Amino acid sequence: MLNLEHVNLVVRDIPAALKFYQAAFPHWRVRDAGENQWNGKDRKWVHFGDDYQYLAFNDNGIGDNRDLSGHQTGLAHFAFISANLAALVERLKKAGFAIDHEGADEPFRKNVYFIDPNGFEVEFVEYLSDMPEQRNLSS
Repeated sequence: MLNLEHVNLVVRDIPAALKFYQAAFPHWRVRDAGENQWNGKDRKWVHFGDDYQYLAFNDNGIGDNRDLSGHQTGLAHFAFISANLAALVERLKKAGFAIDHEGADEPFRKNVYFIDPNGFEVEFVEYLSDMPEQRNLSS
């Protein structure tokens, strides 16, 4: 079995990213941080997660993220499963982040989308069944 270990994101503002993801994942921590060069450009980096998964943030980003309403090649969104979507949404709202849009009306899952401070679309999903054939229905 394979598991996703980390996602490496180039951002403009690591503290803003941490504020968002700390609200979403209060049990995660900064695992490591440092400074170095990447392809000739100085950068700071932070690994934020738990012992098994993390998000890597690098602050040497320039320009804007892709237009999420467009069709450019690039990352559309990434998703995390939550056991309690309502509590996660409440934490993010308390931290000042609003839902960008809700997911489709599905019988076996609830999901919402946020745009993080660096322009990445992040989906959070709660499954209401443990049966794969129900969880993976699509409208």
